Amino acid sequence: MRGRDGILVTGWFSFLHGEATAGDVLALARVERVLRDAGLAYDVVWSPGFRADGTHFDDLDPAAYSRLVFVCGPVHGPQVEELHRRFAHCVRIAVGVSVVDPDSPAVTGFHRVLARDAAGTGPGLDLAARAPALPAVPVVGVVLTHGQREYGGRRRHEEVAAVLTRWLAGRDCARLELETRLDAHDWRLCGTPAQLESVLARLDLVVTDRLHGLVLALRAGVPVLAVDPVEGGAKVTAQAHACGWPALVAAERLAGASAEGVLELWWQWCLAEGRAEAARVGAGFRAADPVRDPADGLVAALRTASAGGGTAAPEPPRG
Repeated sequence: MRGRDGILVTGWFSFLHGEATAGDVLALARVERVLRDAGLAYDVVWSPGFRADGTHFDDLDPAAYSRLVFVCGPVHGPQVEELHRRFAHCVRIAVGVSVVDPDSPAVTGFHRVLARDAAGTGPGLDLAARAPALPAVPVVGVVLTHGQREYGGRRRHEEVAAVLTRWLAGRDCARLELETRLDAHDWRLCGTPAQLESVLARLDLVVTDRLHGLVLALRAGVPVLAVDPVEGGAKVTAQAHACGWPALVAAERLAGASAEGVLELWWQWCLAEGRAEAARVGAGFRAADPVRDPADGLVAALRTASAGGGTAAPEPPRG
C-alpha cells in the first residue's frame, strides 16, 4: 500500500463484474512502464474474480491515494461513476479510453481525459500497441472426447478430462480447444481434414485422449502428450505403440498423487526432444517405404476372398 500521496491504477479489470481482456491488461502494462520510467510508485487494483491474489477495492484505503488513473476501455456506467464518488478527493485521469457520451457523469468526473477515441478528436493509438514485448509461450491444441460408451465400465473419460483440463489451466501456455469432428455448416469446426491439419501444423504441442488426436498431430509433425482414457489401455495405447510414440500416459496414472509429475515429465519431453521425434515419426508416414498399415493387405484380401464370404480373425499389419 502506498503513502497518502500514492497513485492508484484501475480499469475495467478492477471491477468485480467487469472483465479483464488481453487488450486491457496490455494497456495497463504500457501505463505501468510509463510510471516506472518516471520513477512514480503506484498500486494496481484487480477484480477478485480475475486475480484472487491481487489488491482489491475492498482491501485498500482510498485516503492512501491522491491520484487515480483509469486505463483503457469505455468510460461509462455506474461502476466508473462510483469511482468518482469513492475517490472524490483524488485527481482522476483517464488514459487510452473511449468516450461514448462526453456529457455523462462517468466522463465529466475525470479531471483529465487522454482519450483513445472521442467525438471531435482524432483517434489515438491504443495503449496495447506499445505495451512491452511479451515472452513466447507454447501453443497447445487440446483434443478430448467424452464419448466412447462402447468401453463400458472401463471408461475413465470424465476423470481423465477433469485432470487434464485442471492441470492445463495452471500451465503458462495458449490453449486451443480442437475437435476432430468435421462440419460443413458450423463455422467453429473445420470442414475438411486439410483445414484441421493446417491448424495442427502451427501448434507446439497437442494434448489428447483421442486416437486421431494422436495420429493427426504426428502426421503434422507435432509432438503429442497422449492419455488413454480406457482403464487397462485400448486403441490410444495400441496406436501409440504402432507409431512408436513414447509420450503416453495410462488413465490409471492420473488417479493418484503422481499425476501432475507424470504429465509434467512428458510435457517437458514433448517441448524438447519430442519436437524432433515427432518430425521423424511424421516423415515416416510419408516416406518412400512407409510404415505399413492394414490397407496394405486390402487388395490381396479382395482377390482371395471367397464368394461365400466367411469370417476371419483380425490380421495384424506386417513389417
